[in-house]
Amino acid sequence: MSYWGKVIGGVAGFAMAGPWGALFGVSLGHAVDNGGLPGGRALPFDSARLAAMLGRREQVFAISVTTLAAKLAKCDGPVSRTEIDAFRASFRIPEQNVREIGLLFDQARDSPDGYESHARQLGLAFADHRSILEQVLAGLYQIARADGPVNAAESVFLGRVAYEFGLDNASANRANFGTAASNPYEVLGIDRAATNEEVRARWKILVREHHPDGLASKGVPPEMIKAATDRIAKINAAYDVIKRERKL
Repeated sequence: MSYWGKVIGGVAGFAMAGPWGALFGVSLGHAVDNGGLPGGRALPFDSARLAAMLGRREQVFAISVTTLAAKLAKCDGPVSRTEIDAFRASFRIPEQNVREIGLLFDQARDSPDGYESHARQLGLAFADHRSILEQVLAGLYQIARADGPVNAAESVFLGRVAYEFGLDNASANRANFGTAASNPYEVLGIDRAATNEEVRARWKILVREHHPDGLASKGVPPEMIKAATDRIAKINAAYDVIKRERKL
């Protein structure tokens, strides 16, 4: 976890003017690395919350997503290689960060406990852009399905994550079924009985929420920009199917 600790420490150092601030930043970085403060005192909050307080959404994203993925993989037993590969594929881990993220993943997968706080912090950090949270949940579903159908333990875990993210049922269902089902109405998160106008309005909302240009302007992590592009393609494909079906 040293990479993330030093990044967090560096931010803290910049937040405090002068060389004393820089020294404090280094100390805080090592404290996060070791899970506590000098003298054995525990940090009063987890690293994801610290990053959120410092206004670094990229750090919140990296720490929370990695932790959630590891604890999800652990919640139904030993972590498998297929689950690790699914994590790397779903969230497009940059090659230069594989080692550091791997260390965080290994630490987090010791136990499935405590995932709720990480989901909550990620939900708070991206409260102004729920589409990102939906994409994260979709990626977690891909990890859950990597070694077979979603089981009871994974279902409870993912349901709780959706709750902590503040996602409504339509968003949670889209994250779930949009990764495995071909039903275009489930991809759009709308009932088959919806009118043509309701379908069109829903499609426009989703395109606006997931458009890569809009996400980039909000400082969304680059790996999620690519995921948003893929998501837009699925949304448009689903809408095309419905248009052909309804002869719109």
